[in-house]
Amino acid sequence: MKNYRNFLSTLIGFISVCGSAQQLKAQQIPNRPNIIFILSDDHAYQTVGAYGAKIAKTPNIDRLAKQGVRFNNAVVTNAICGPSRATLLTGKYSHKNGYPLNEQKFDTNQTLFSVLLQQASYQTAWLGKWHLGNLPKGFDYYNILNGQGQYFNPDFISSAGDTTQKEGYVTNIITDLTKQWIEKRDPSKPFFLVVGEKATHRSWEPDLQDLGAYDKIKFPLPSTFYDHYETRLAAKDQDMTIDKTMNLTSDLKVHASFDKPAANAPSQKELNKLFQAAKTPEEKAALQKQFGSRQFGRLNDEQRKAYSAYYGKVTREFDSLKLEGKALVEWKFQRYMKDYLATANSLDRNIGKMLDYLDATGLSENTIVIYASDNGFYMGEHGWFDKRFVYEESIHVPMIVRYPKLTKAGTTTDKIVLNNDWAPTILDAAGIKVPADMQGKSLLPLLKDEKAVTNWRKDAYYHYYEFPQPHHVHPHFGIRSDRYTLARFYGEVNSWELFDNQSDPKQVKNMYGQKGQEKLTADLKAKLKKLIVEFDDQEALKIFDQKI
Repeated sequence: MKNYRNFLSTLIGFISVCGSAQQLKAQQIPNRPNIIFILSDDHAYQTVGAYGAKIAKTPNIDRLAKQGVRFNNAVVTNAICGPSRATLLTGKYSHKNGYPLNEQKFDTNQTLFSVLLQQASYQTAWLGKWHLGNLPKGFDYYNILNGQGQYFNPDFISSAGDTTQKEGYVTNIITDLTKQWIEKRDPSKPFFLVVGEKATHRSWEPDLQDLGAYDKIKFPLPSTFYDHYETRLAAKDQDMTIDKTMNLTSDLKVHASFDKPAANAPSQKELNKLFQAAKTPEEKAALQKQFGSRQFGRLNDEQRKAYSAYYGKVTREFDSLKLEGKALVEWKFQRYMKDYLATANSLDRNIGKMLDYLDATGLSENTIVIYASDNGFYMGEHGWFDKRFVYEESIHVPMIVRYPKLTKAGTTTDKIVLNNDWAPTILDAAGIKVPADMQGKSLLPLLKDEKAVTNWRKDAYYHYYEFPQPHHVHPHFGIRSDRYTLARFYGEVNSWELFDNQSDPKQVKNMYGQKGQEKLTADLKAKLKKLIVEFDDQEALKIFDQKI
């Protein structure tokens, strides 16, 4: 026993020395860069000017793209909010970091890149949306939204242990907190900062100055808006359509109440539970009237007046039209687009404020700025909003990196990059060795010289879990290459789907099982199984071998 204790003590000492040596090595790198990661929520790449959007206005994200590197093939590994953040922190797939679903408690007692940055004398902070069911670890300072947070006058939980309601619009507040923390930091040390935006998460509540910003525009319907989901069983069985799922009152603010809620009124969470349990249309209609007063109960007098005036006008227009059928669902689509993009205006404007601040303080030259969304989002494609599916609109995200010392302005890359690459990239940029158990790759070689990178991944692995609530999207895993997507749905719906994203970019023609696709299917299945084994996804491996 004594020998064992001596061995254990020696081993711990050896590990400590190795860790200290690694930290010392990182600290000795001259002029280490500051790093700011701006992580938006549900920001669809197809609404960003730099990615080809023609109507949406994103001049500051576009400015960042002109000054840095735009990733044209950035995808996420599990397209929902919390799991994407867990992957950022760990560099691992959901089945390895233990956070495959929303509304859990994230295990912070695992290797987090933030802790490694701290150990290498980086000052670290997380501001804004966290949404991982617990408090941040590895951050010297945090001031995070409570859960999903609110757009107006939100509560923030700080590292001091207090919860404070802050007056104003959430995106503006987060920018103010960002500037304050940077100003108070120790300028002799590098810093890392996550700016966790709430925008553009449902229910799309624009800042006062952005109300009606897109009202004069009639948005074209996506070509797949009236998709009938032939040969796609899971797509047919979802609950995320603009037609049936999107709520006129809580989402689009038609007949919303902007009065202050009564002291004994049910909470938003209680209302959600009651609504789920409601059995008749009359019960649901009665509950919907209460959503508004609770949803907008935080508005101050100025905000209440502006929202009441604007959405009162929208409600009167709706009532006068007496819509039904296709006319109704298309009206809902127009309102959705107007509110979503108006909410995105503040996101873009505040990114501009942060970039201006870095320029004004002389920090731009030695600061890496990363912009990305936690997942993609449907803007009416397939008749949907939300995300989740392995299809392009869900998994494809905007991602831009600017680092004047390293990146050439205005460049692009078509290499497939994943959100589990984010943590290795940050560590590599800070001069810290990437832990062997992280499953992503550093993007630094692509940023330095993409042409010199010859051994890069050809395929992305994806696995989605959350079912049945909130949108009844069946769990599935799959592979997405430069050209093809192959997915295996399991659980209540057992099926395969195969798409040629080159000839069928809208992903409406499932080729699985069709004559002539046997070799392609076998090749993709072999590649998929190889990824499953490589990333040690035991659940997927068991399902993969089951016959349908």
